[in-house]
Amino acid sequence: MSLREYWGFIKDPLYGYVKISDDEKSVIDTKAFQRLRRIKQLSGSEYVYPAANHTRFEHSLGTMYLAGFFAEQSMVELSEEEGRLLRLAALLHDVGHGPFSHVYEGLLVKYKGKTHEDMTKWIIENSTLADLLNGLGFDPKEVSALSVGEPRVRGKPYLSQVVRSSVDVDKMDFIVRDSYHTGAGYGFVDVFRILYTMDVLDGNLAVDVKALSALETFLIARIESFRSIYFHRTSRAVQIMLLHAMEMARDELGLLDFQTAEDYLAMDDYNVWSALCSSEKAKPIMEDLMERRLLKCVYERTLFLESSLVSSLLTNETVKSKLEEEIASDAGVSAEDVFIDSPSLPSVPYSHSSHLEPMEIPVFRRSADGRKVAQKLTELSRLIGFLRNVMNIVRVYSKESYREAVAKASEKIFGRPTISDVVSY
Repeated sequence: MSLREYWGFIKDPLYGYVKISDDEKSVIDTKAFQRLRRIKQLSGSEYVYPAANHTRFEHSLGTMYLAGFFAEQSMVELSEEEGRLLRLAALLHDVGHGPFSHVYEGLLVKYKGKTHEDMTKWIIENSTLADLLNGLGFDPKEVSALSVGEPRVRGKPYLSQVVRSSVDVDKMDFIVRDSYHTGAGYGFVDVFRILYTMDVLDGNLAVDVKALSALETFLIARIESFRSIYFHRTSRAVQIMLLHAMEMARDELGLLDFQTAEDYLAMDDYNVWSALCSSEKAKPIMEDLMERRLLKCVYERTLFLESSLVSSLLTNETVKSKLEEEIASDAGVSAEDVFIDSPSLPSVPYSHSSHLEPMEIPVFRRSADGRKVAQKLTELSRLIGFLRNVMNIVRVYSKESYREAVAKASEKIFGRPTISDVVSY
């Protein structure tokens, strides 16, 4: 698309001036998308990193920009229509996030069996966005499927992998952007080098071995970002408290009573926080948050395993509740004052790729005659071989006054942590 066909520019701290088309502007100006200005990207992290107040709005714009860069600069040949479709899908990929982003998702999954991806599809297909997209010549169902990385779009799975895979434009943007706003320092990744070299191999999106060092840096940055930002023990404490507050007040405030897309879109960080502060059941927790009286991590253990069995067990609500009750009973406190948190990170999974080994990212080299020859990533990089493991973190939280008793009880259940577990990150 020529510069003359663009509506204008938006200044982004990461990419400079981002061009916006008339079609994209019409989507950005909708209530559904403008709402993302009121949904924080990293709810809870601002208690650790004071500048981490950026939102899903700018992240979505950045994801769209990288999708457009891929369409124009990668080795994959896309039509102009496919490029426009890819940018719009990337722009809308987070429109289904609820208040406090992934925190609210805990309620959705538990009581509705839905994820934010499910809500994204629902909103695109059932809100005013559907009429707008139809008017722009796009099928809302196709846009919604592509926005969440479903592989069926146009029989080209690699299109979906641009938006959702191990090395997608969503992750490329949030790793760099979240590092920038937190100051954590792990976002120095040459994402453009990766995008320039991407091509299609056996129907899947693949990376040229020429970008191997950039790919290694990307995966390390992802691991370290999860350890230092997303899984930070204090950030998780805030998220646990917010989720507990919403769960206690869900019926009183009707947090899960939405019937239409418009009902759902009416909720954002601002009005839900305010409602929780006025809720009789949630108010004590919100007062603790406002005065930074946070839950304390009294026990922590990190395990790197080939299997995610530990995480699977501890994300089972029945198992987790029984363990919390057992720890509380041994410590002589209420079960409501013990929280087990078990975030996990499959280091390098590759979504929607068929006939691939688990966690194996497709890479290739070009032969002298220009053919793409598949390569085994873990044989090219021993570092990535080590990063294949699953990181399981098991933590137990409680109130400051119960710290010692709950810590001792947790050690009886999970065993004493090692020295490396005790070291904070």
